Amino acid sequence: MEAPPPISLDALFRPRSVAVIGASRRRGTIGGELFHNLVARDFAGAIYAVNRKADVVQTERAYASVCDIPDPVDLAVLVVPHDEVLGVVDQCARKGVKALVVIGAGFAETGSAGEALQRDLAERVRAAGMRMVGPNCLGLLSTEPGRELNATFAPAWPPAGNVAVSSQSGALGLAVLDYARALGIGISQFVSVGNRADVSSNDLLEHWEADPRTRVILLYLESFGNPRRFLEIASRVSRSKPIVAVKSGRSTAGSRAAGSHTGALATPDVTVDAILREAGVIRTDTIEELFDVAALLANQSIPAGNRVAIVTNAGGPGIMAADACEAHGLTLPAPGADTVAALARALPPEAALRNPIDMIASASPAQFEEAVRRVLADGAFDAVLVLYVPPLVTKPTEVAAAIRRAVQGAEKPVAVCLLGHDDVSEARELLRAARVPVYPFPENAVMALGRAAEHGRWLRRPQGRSLDLWADEAARAREAAAPLLAPAATATGPRWLDARSVRAVLAAYGIEMPACRVVTTEDEAVAAAEELGWPVALKITSRTIAHKTDVGGVALGLKSPWDLRAAHRVMLERLTRDGHVGEVSGFLVEKMIEAPRGAGVETLVGLTRVPELGDLVAFGLGGVQAELMRDVVFRVGPVTDVEAREMMAALRGGALLTGFRGSAGVDRDALERALLRVSRLGADFPAIVSLDINPLLALPPGQGVLALDARIQVEG
Repeated sequence: MEAPPPISLDALFRPRSVAVIGASRRRGTIGGELFHNLVARDFAGAIYAVNRKADVVQTERAYASVCDIPDPVDLAVLVVPHDEVLGVVDQCARKGVKALVVIGAGFAETGSAGEALQRDLAERVRAAGMRMVGPNCLGLLSTEPGRELNATFAPAWPPAGNVAVSSQSGALGLAVLDYARALGIGISQFVSVGNRADVSSNDLLEHWEADPRTRVILLYLESFGNPRRFLEIASRVSRSKPIVAVKSGRSTAGSRAAGSHTGALATPDVTVDAILREAGVIRTDTIEELFDVAALLANQSIPAGNRVAIVTNAGGPGIMAADACEAHGLTLPAPGADTVAALARALPPEAALRNPIDMIASASPAQFEEAVRRVLADGAFDAVLVLYVPPLVTKPTEVAAAIRRAVQGAEKPVAVCLLGHDDVSEARELLRAARVPVYPFPENAVMALGRAAEHGRWLRRPQGRSLDLWADEAARAREAAAPLLAPAATATGPRWLDARSVRAVLAAYGIEMPACRVVTTEDEAVAAAEELGWPVALKITSRTIAHKTDVGGVALGLKSPWDLRAAHRVMLERLTRDGHVGEVSGFLVEKMIEAPRGAGVETLVGLTRVPELGDLVAFGLGGVQAELMRDVVFRVGPVTDVEAREMMAALRGGALLTGFRGSAGVDRDALERALLRVSRLGADFPAIVSLDINPLLALPPGQGVLALDARIQVEG
C-alpha cells in the first residue's frame, strides 16, 4: 500500500495538543524535565502525560497509553527506551498522531543493529504519514507568543526573536540555548535534529523560508544528508534569509588517498566549504562566531559594500579594529570633506578625523552622537563600528543612550564594541533593547561585519553562465569523447585512461596539448623527436603511477638524440631499481614549449567526483608544488563564467595571473574558457571520477593556454 504524503512541519511547531510518552513524576530525569518544560510555558493547547505506572504526573492526570487519551493528539514526544520505540510508534499511528519527537538514543549512532532499528522506525513513520524529529535528539521549541512550545529537556528558555536554530548535536544544543539567553539573542524556533531519520536540515530550511517570524537561520552541522539537495535549497533560501553555519570536522584526517592532485587536495572540509560558499551560506569557525554574526544579521541590514567607518574614544582599540578590518576584507576610506568639517567643529583639536575617527578619551555623549550621525550620513561608508572604552569622565549608559539616538532609523548596519564587563552591562542592555548588536572586543564586531559584507557581495553578484556550446559543437564533443570514456568490459574498478585517450578527450573539448608521440623503445623515441623537432620532453606513461616526477619519470629540455638516449636510460635504470618498471606501459615524447623567460604561469585545473553531490572543480597554481603550496580553490560544478573569474581572483598568488613586478600576466580569458570546458566535460560525463590538468601553462595575454600533462580516471 502506498504511503500517504507527509504532512507539513506545522504539527511539530504549532500542535493543538501534545502527549509526552514516558513523562516522569521525578524532576531531574529527562521525562520529568521535558514534561515540566511543556507545562511551564504558555502553550495554548492540551498537554497529556503518558506513564504506564502512574495515574498522576506532576499534578496532571496520566494515561497508560497514548491510545487511552480521549482527545486527538497532534504531537507525541517519546521518552522511552529504544527497544520500546517501535511499539509506541505503532500506537501513535493508530491514534492518528501527526508528528513525533523521539528523544532516546540507541539507533544508527550505535552500529549496524541500531541502523536497522532506525530504518524500521523511519519506515513506520512514513507509512503512517507522520513527521519525526530524531531519534537521539534534545527536542524542539517555539517561542511564538501565546503558543510557546518547549518540547526539550533543556534548562534554558531563550528570549523570543527572529533567529531559527538547527543543531545536529543535542549536547551542543543545550549550550546554544544557554548562550542565546546570555547574549539576549531572540529565538523563533529551535530543533535538535539528532539522527535525522525523517526531518532534516533541508526540511527545516524550507519550513523557515516560509516562516514570517524567522529572519536568520543558524545551523550546526556535522554532516550533510543529501548535499546536492542542501545546495539547491540553501541557494534559494539564502537570497531572502541569511543562513549562518558552523560545520565540525575541519581536519584533513578523513581525506581520501587519491591518485590525482585534485583528489588529494579535495579534502572533506574543502567539499563542505565549496557547498556552503556556492549556496551563499555564511560559514563561521566557532559557536561564538556563529552568534556574533547572528547578532548583527538579526538586528541590522546587510552592508551595501565593504567600507567601514570606525568611531572611537581610544586609539589602541581603533588600531586593533583597523587591523582586523584588513584581515576580513573591509576597507577604511577617509570621510568626505563635509563630514571632516563637521567633525572638526564638534570635536576637540586633538581628535583624529580620518579613519579611525579618534575622538580622544574625553569624548562626551553628545560628541559620540554627532560623530555617529555624521558618518552614517556619509556616502563614503557602508557600515559603522563604534568603539567605547569607559573613562572616568563619561557614564557608559549616557554614551549608550547617545548612540541609540544617533542610529535610530539608520539604513546602514551599526555594530558597537563596549570594552569592559560589569561597568558596561547596563549600557549593553540599553543598546540591545534598541536592536543594536554589542560585542566585547573589536575583533568580534569586525568579523561579523566582514561576514555580512561577504554575504552582501554574494547577493549582488550576477548569476553567471556555464559554458554555452553551440548545439553542433556540443554534440561533436560528446560524440568524440564518449567511446573513450565508456566502461571497459574487463574493468573491475576505476581505471586511468592511456595518454592517447586523454589527449583525444581533451581535444574534443577544445583543450590543446603539445604535439607528441607514444613510443616503447629508445630508437622510436629518437625518431619521434626528430619528427616533432627539438627540444622535447620524455615522460613515462602509466595507468597506476599518479605523479611521474615522484619516480623520476619526466625529463625536460632534451635538445639532441644523445640527450634523449641518456635520459631514457637513466629513467629505465631508476624505474627498475625502485620496482616501478612493471607499471610503465611506454613513453611519451612531447614537443617542448619554449615560452620567453619569465612568461607564462603553471596552473592546475581539475575535477573530482563527490558522491551525491557531483563534481568539485579545482583551479590553482600548479606544477610539482601543487599539493605543497595548496594554493587551490574549489567550486561545485558546473561552474559559471562568474565563478571561474572568482576562482582566479581567490588565489593567494593571483597577482601572478594579472601581472606581478613588471610581468604582463597571462591570458585570463583563455584560462576562464579552459575552466568552463573542463567543468562541462565533467557535467557531460558523470563516469569521470577524477581529472587533472597539471600543469596547464597559461601564456601571456592573447596567447592562450596549453595543457602540458593530464590524467583522467573513469569508472570501470
